[in-house]
Amino acid sequence: MTNKKYEKLVKKHTPKENKLKYAITAFLVGGSIGTLGELLIRIYIMIFNTSRHQASTYMIITFIFFASLFTALGFFDKLVVKAKAGLLIPITGFAHSMTSAALDYKNEGPIYGIGSNVFKMAGSVIFYGIISAWFFGLVRYLWEVLVCY
Repeated sequence: MTNKKYEKLVKKHTPKENKLKYAITAFLVGGSIGTLGELLIRIYIMIFNTSRHQASTYMIITFIFFASLFTALGFFDKLVVKAKAGLLIPITGFAHSMTSAALDYKNEGPIYGIGSNVFKMAGSVIFYGIISAWFFGLVRYLWEVLVCY
């Protein structure tokens, strides 16, 4: 069988993705997470009588905790299959990537296993986050210096 025939056969039997459905699902799930986050912020403000900034920190810690717990219990992946990017884009996806890497390499020990592998997936997010923050900070600085003055 030639490569072209093989590719044609694979393409024929590969299920088609409904990208619109996935986009709507991710939008609704991501929006629900945002709404839940705002609700948690308001609850933390009322319960702990704290500032919005501190309540936001508590909300992020709560999301990280539950994403890591659900990953450790083994059902975060099942939720992602249904919710798609709506669960992976927020901070929950970052926590999931770090927790799953830690669980995958825990048998190799705390240094060579967990310590050296926990940032495999999250490292690229951190790297490109820093690079994009630097770039957009530079663009904003240049905009203010060149255009605003």
